[in-house]
Amino acid sequence: MSSVPAEKKSSLFRGVNRVRPSDFVIAFVILILSLTCIVPFLHIAAKSISSNTAVLSKRVYLWPKGLNLEAYASIFRDGQLTHSMIYTIWMTFLFTVIGMVITILAAYPLARRELKGRAVIAFILMFTMYFSAGLIPEYLLYKDLKLINTMWVLVLPLSFSPYNMLIMRSFIRSTIPDSLYEAANLDGANHFQILTRVVLPLSKPILATLSLFYAVGRWNAYADAKYYITTKALQPLQYLLSNMVLNSGQDAISLSEAAAVESTPEVLQAAVVMFATLPIMMVYPFVQKYFVQGTMIGAVKG
Repeated sequence: MSSVPAEKKSSLFRGVNRVRPSDFVIAFVILILSLTCIVPFLHIAAKSISSNTAVLSKRVYLWPKGLNLEAYASIFRDGQLTHSMIYTIWMTFLFTVIGMVITILAAYPLARRELKGRAVIAFILMFTMYFSAGLIPEYLLYKDLKLINTMWVLVLPLSFSPYNMLIMRSFIRSTIPDSLYEAANLDGANHFQILTRVVLPLSKPILATLSLFYAVGRWNAYADAKYYITTKALQPLQYLLSNMVLNSGQDAISLSEAAAVESTPEVLQAAVVMFATLPIMMVYPFVQKYFVQGTMIGAVKG
C-alpha cells in the first residue's frame, strides 16, 4: 500500500495553514451577496408555477405549491406578449451588433500610438458620458430625424457607449504588443487587415464581455420607450412588464380574449417576469468563460 510522500503531506498542511479567519468572512459575505441575487429569482420562479390560492395565501417562498402552468399558457396564447418578445430579441440583436461595430472602429484607432490627436478625440467622446443636452432637446432632435415611433429610436441613440469604448481601447493597448503591429506592417497588411486578422482574434474575451454589456443594457431598458414610442407594436417587452408591475393589482397588459386568463394578477406578473428574464439568461453561459477575463484585463490595465 503506497503512502503519501512526506514532502507532499507538508505542502498540503501548509495550504491548510494559509486559510485565515478573514477568508471565512469574505466567503460569508460573497455567499450573502449571492443569495440576494438567487433567492428573489427562485421566489418569482416558484410563484409563476404555483396555484392561485397558494400565492394569494402567501404560502409560496422558494418552492412551488400546487403546480399550475396556466399563467405561461396565457402568455403564449396572447399575441401581444409573444410579438413583443420576438420584436425585443430582434431589436437587441441589432443594437448589440451595431454597438460592437461602432465600439471596435472607435477603440482600435484610439489605441494606436501613431494616431495624432487621439487624446483630444478620446476626451470629446468621454465628455458625453457626463453631459447631455437633456430630454426635451433629444426628443426634438429625434422628431426632426423622423425617428419617433420607429424601432431605430431605441437602437441608434444608445448604440455607442464611451465607457465600453474605453474598456475596449484599454484591452487592446494592454494586451496586443507593438511588435505584432510592426510584423503585420512588414508583411504589407493595412489597418483593416490588422484589425480583422490580428486584433479581433486576440480580443475574444473583451468582445464577448462588451457584447453581453450591450445586450443586457438594451434588453433591460424601457425608459426611452416611454418617451419616444406610442405604437403598441413597437413597445419592447420590458416596457410592458414595467407597466404591469407598476399597476399592481390591475391587468395592465390587455391580454387578448383568446388567452383566457385564469391566473391572478400576482401569478401572471411572476410568469411575465420569468418570461422576460429567461432569454437573456440563456446567453450568459456562452460568454461566461470570457466574462471575468475580459472585464478584469480591459478595466484594470491600460
